[in-house]
Amino acid sequence: MSHQDVTNKPGAHALFLVYGLNRPDDIDSVKACLDGVPATVKSLRGRFPHEEVSCVIGFGSDAWDHLFPKRKKPAELKPFEEIKGERHTAPSTPGDILLHVRASRMDLAYEVASAAAEFLGDSVFSLDETHGFRYLDSRAIIGFVDGTENPDVQDEKEAAAVIGDGEPDFAGGSYVFVQKYVHDMKAWNALPAEEQEKAVGRRKYDDRELADGVKPENAHNAVTNIKADDGSEIKIVRANMAFANPSQNEHGTYFIGYASTFTATRRMLENMFLGDPPGNTDRLLDFSAARTGTLFFVPSQELLEELAE
Repeated sequence: MSHQDVTNKPGAHALFLVYGLNRPDDIDSVKACLDGVPATVKSLRGRFPHEEVSCVIGFGSDAWDHLFPKRKKPAELKPFEEIKGERHTAPSTPGDILLHVRASRMDLAYEVASAAAEFLGDSVFSLDETHGFRYLDSRAIIGFVDGTENPDVQDEKEAAAVIGDGEPDFAGGSYVFVQKYVHDMKAWNALPAEEQEKAVGRRKYDDRELADGVKPENAHNAVTNIKADDGSEIKIVRANMAFANPSQNEHGTYFIGYASTFTATRRMLENMFLGDPPGNTDRLLDFSAARTGTLFFVPSQELLEELAE
C-alpha cells in the first residue's frame, strides 16, 4: 500500500484546513473532493514540477462514522480526549475533514485549497484555516529550529508515520494529530537566550542539543522523548509551521504530527501537559497555549481512491 504525502518536508508554505460537515450524509460532495483534489495536485505537479505541491486528506472519527458507516474503522480513530493538568490543558476541538496543503509557492497552495472548497461546497463549514510559512532557516517563530527530532532516512520516516502490519486493513494510512499553539512572545523574548535554550533543550544559534548535565528534565525535547520497552526512541514525523497575525499580536506554531499509531503521540502530549513524573511539565507550555486539538485518520492512496468511487 502506498501512503499519501505524509513524510514530505514541511515546505515553504502550508495551508491547514479543518472542516465540519454541514450534512453528514452528503457523501457525493466528499467523493468529488477525494477525486478532484488529487487530480488538481497531479495537474499542478505536471505544470510546476519543482514547486513541491502536495495535499494530505484526513477524516475525523465522527466523519468516518457518518460517511463510511458500513466500513471498518481504524482502531485508534476516536475523538481526542482533553488532557487537563494542574497548570496546562491540551483541549479537544471538533474536526471532520483535514486538508494539509504544501507548496513552495503560496499561489499553488491556494489553487489546491480553492479547488477543495469548490468540490465540498456548502456540505461543509470551516472550523479553522491557518496559513503556515517557513520562518528563516526552518525555525519556529520562537527562534529555534523546528523538526530536529524527525527521522532522517525515508525508511525510518515511513516506519514512524505509516501504518504497517499492526493494522493490515489500514496499511499505508496514518494517524495525524493537529494543535494550534499561540505564543506569549513578550514573555518569551524577556527570557535570556540561555534560559530559552534550557526550555527547548537545544542551543538557539547552531541547534545543538544541550548536554544531559545542562539540559533540565522539563526541557521540551526531554519530555517529548518517548522510549519503547526495548529502550529505543519512538518517533513521529512532524511538519510544523509558523503562523502569525501581527496586527492582532498573534504568533504561533501549528503542530502537525503523523504517526503509525496515535498511542505514541498521546504519550508525548501527556508528558508535556501532565508530566512524567507528574508535575514535570513541558517548560515551553509556560509560554505557549494550545488552542485546538484534533485527531484524524489519513487513508492510504489506494483506500482514498476506493472511498472516492
